[in-house]
Amino acid sequence: MLSFAPTLTMPQVARVRVRLGERAEASAEVVVTPVGLLAIGGLVAAILLSIPPIVRATRSGAARVRSPRLLPAPNRRIAGQGS
Repeated sequence: MLSFAPTLTMPQVARVRVRLGERAEASAEVVVTPVGLLAIGGLVAAILLSIPPIVRATRSGAARVRSPRLLPAPNRRIAGQGS
């Protein structure tokens, strides 16, 4: 029977070094396991899938707020009120 446990916990390393001209230089290093990559992918997917409902709710709420029918006209009497 095959076991993938060692390969799922073996860290992967990515390094980058950027040099801009003579004075500016930046470097970065990331160490992550394949299981960590799966977790990161799940978080990114959850964020991307949550954007459309938020935008839809925001748009429908904004339409209700801007609607002139919801607010009475300024300086006018509301029907059914005295003098």
